[in-house]
Amino acid sequence: MNSPSTVYVIGAAGQLGSALLASRAVPTDVCVVGLRSSDIDIASNASVRSALADLRDGDVVVNAAAFTDVDGAETSRDVAYAVNADGPANLASATAAARAHLIHVSTDYVFGRPTSGHGLWGSPLEPSDLRGDAEPDTVYGASKLAGERAMAAADPNGVVVRTAWVFTGRPPVRDFVTTMRRLEGERDEITVVDDQRGSPTYAPDLADGLWELAVSMLAGRSHGGSVVHATNAGEATWCDLARAVFTVLGADPERVKPCSTEQFPRPAPRPPYSVLSAKSWENAGFTPLRDWPDALRDALGAPTSG
Repeated sequence: MNSPSTVYVIGAAGQLGSALLASRAVPTDVCVVGLRSSDIDIASNASVRSALADLRDGDVVVNAAAFTDVDGAETSRDVAYAVNADGPANLASATAAARAHLIHVSTDYVFGRPTSGHGLWGSPLEPSDLRGDAEPDTVYGASKLAGERAMAAADPNGVVVRTAWVFTGRPPVRDFVTTMRRLEGERDEITVVDDQRGSPTYAPDLADGLWELAVSMLAGRSHGGSVVHATNAGEATWCDLARAVFTVLGADPERVKPCSTEQFPRPAPRPPYSVLSAKSWENAGFTPLRDWPDALRDALGAPTSG
C-alpha cells in the first residue's frame, strides 16, 4: 500500500503558514508537515536539503516564509535577499531534484511604478503587467522579485502565487486590521493614508485557495510554472479598510481621518496602486476568493452579509 503524499508548509509559524495548517481545506488523505524557522533555514541550501530529505516525487512544498518587514528591508538588504531570493532558489532546487511541486507565495510589491507608457497603474494588475521599466521601488519588492526569478530558474515547474495586504485580524497576529481593532479602543480619532490602493486579503481565505492549488498538484497537474494572483475580491485604500474595521466593530467610521502618503512618510515607499486582478487565478480553474468586506466580518467575528 502506497504511503500518502506529503505537503510541506514552510513558514508554519507565520501568519499565512498558521492559516494553512488550520485550514478547513486540508485534505484528510495527505501528510502535512509544518516547518518553522527553527526547523529549516531556507537561506541555507544545506538546511533545506536536510529538512526536506524525505521529499518525494509528487509531494508539494508551499513556501509561506518571507522577510516581510518592508521598512526594515531597506537597512537589512542582505537578510532580505537571503530569505526572499536565496530561499526560494534553494527550495526550488530541492523540489526539482525530487520531482516534487513548489508553490511560492509572492507579493504585489514586485510591481514598481512604471516610468513609461501609461505612467501609473490604473487598472487591476495582471501577471503579464510586470514590465522591465517598472522594477520594484523597495528592497523588499526587489528581493521578492529576485526570488520569483531564482525559483523559476531552479525549478521551471514551480508556481508563483502573488497576493497582497494579508490580514488575520486576531491577536496575537500583528497586522493592519489587528492594529486598527486595537486603536479603535484606545483613541478617539486616528489618521490613515487614503492615497494607496490595494487588495485586502484574509489569510484563511488565501490558505483555502492555496490548498485547492496543492490538491490539484497532488492529482498530477503541475500548472507549468505559471504565475497567478490570488486576493479577496474588491479593492480599498488603507483608510477604506480602517473605516470598514470601525464599522464592523460598531464604531463611527468618521473617527478615521484620511491623510496623504506625504503626510505619513515611511523609510520604504509604498505603491500608490497595487490592486491585483484575480483573473489569472480564476482562469486556472480555481475558486474565486470572496469579497474582502465579507472576509473582514469573519475576521472580526461578525456575521457575514447575505
